[in-house]
Amino acid sequence: MLNYSIAARVFVAIAPVDLRASFNKLFALTQSVLQQDPLSGHWFVFTNQERNRVKVLFWDGSGLWVCAKRLEKGRFSWPKAEEPCAQLRSAELLALLSGLEVREKACWFRR
Repeated sequence: MLNYSIAARVFVAIAPVDLRASFNKLFALTQSVLQQDPLSGHWFVFTNQERNRVKVLFWDGSGLWVCAKRLEKGRFSWPKAEEPCAQLRSAELLALLSGLEVREKACWFRR
C-alpha cells in the first residue's frame, strides 16, 4: 500500500513526455525539467501527449517507485501553468488520478 506523507509535495510536469521510459528517464526529467531532487520524497507526475496515461515517480526512503495509470476512456484533466511544472495538493492529485477535472476557481480562497 502506498502512503502519501503530509510533508511530501506533488510536482506535475506541464508538458507531455514519452512514457515508454521508466526510472532513469523520469529521474532525469525530474532534475532537468522540474528542477527538483528525485530523492526528496516528493511525488513527480508526468503524462503523455494524449493525456490518457500518467506515471508518478517518488522515493520511499529505500528506492524509487514508478506507478502508472491508463484511462480506458477519456483524458486526464491537466493543470495549466506558465512554468514547466505545477504544484498540486494531495486532494488535487487524487482527483486528477481519478479522472476528475483539476483547475483553479476564480475568487476561491486557498491556504
